[in-house]
Amino acid sequence: MIHIIPAIDLIDGRCVRLTMGDYFTKKTYDGSPVDMARSFADCGVERIHLVDLDGARKGSPKNLATLEAIASAVSCELEWGGGISDDSVLKSVFDAGATHAIISSMAALHPERFEAWLTQYGARMILGADVRKGRVAVAGWLDSISLGVDDLVARFLPFGLQECIVTEISRDGMLQGPASALYVRLQRDFPELSFTVSGGISGMQDIRALDALKLRKVIVGKAIYEKRISLEDIKSWSQSASSPASM
Repeated sequence: MIHIIPAIDLIDGRCVRLTMGDYFTKKTYDGSPVDMARSFADCGVERIHLVDLDGARKGSPKNLATLEAIASAVSCELEWGGGISDDSVLKSVFDAGATHAIISSMAALHPERFEAWLTQYGARMILGADVRKGRVAVAGWLDSISLGVDDLVARFLPFGLQECIVTEISRDGMLQGPASALYVRLQRDFPELSFTVSGGISGMQDIRALDALKLRKVIVGKAIYEKRISLEDIKSWSQSASSPASM
């Protein structure tokens, strides 16, 4: 079964959601990120997706104290993205409690650095491929470059890439369903990789459809905060996904 990875996006230490990556659409939600992380962990999820939106825009992490607090509160895996720009910053993210680091803009703009990190850290590194109209977006989705997602992914295969999160920006926060065909094609063309669906999830019907397509992981954000997917839904699905019969 496909694994649900709930998302916590951070600005100024608070839970927020954007629409199509537009910072002007920011919506702030009640409840602390630590409490949200605990509630997700209590559902039995294996991993939580954390994005430092301040860090993505400013080029260096700004919410590491929140990461530290979450890491102290839960035992599940934590994947962290936003503003990871050099060796010392990557180390600080791991020291703060992240089990995995998501590298997006740096991988696209300075691929040799990501290659070195893949060589050093292996499976702890995740490629973040943020896509708008078929092209890779960088700098917190504010800019696009003339690079396609397939070329970006293929670049890092020789260096041991294992996981890739692909976000279709036009779907992100829209609650109109994911770009399923994109992920099916990528998983077919790169069968050795584990792709995570990101963007557009509107309800459990989307999760079930992605599972039927044999996709492996899906990030769910706004649908949770807008109460289209309940914590009980996540708990039930996670228990089924972790049962021996689903392996």
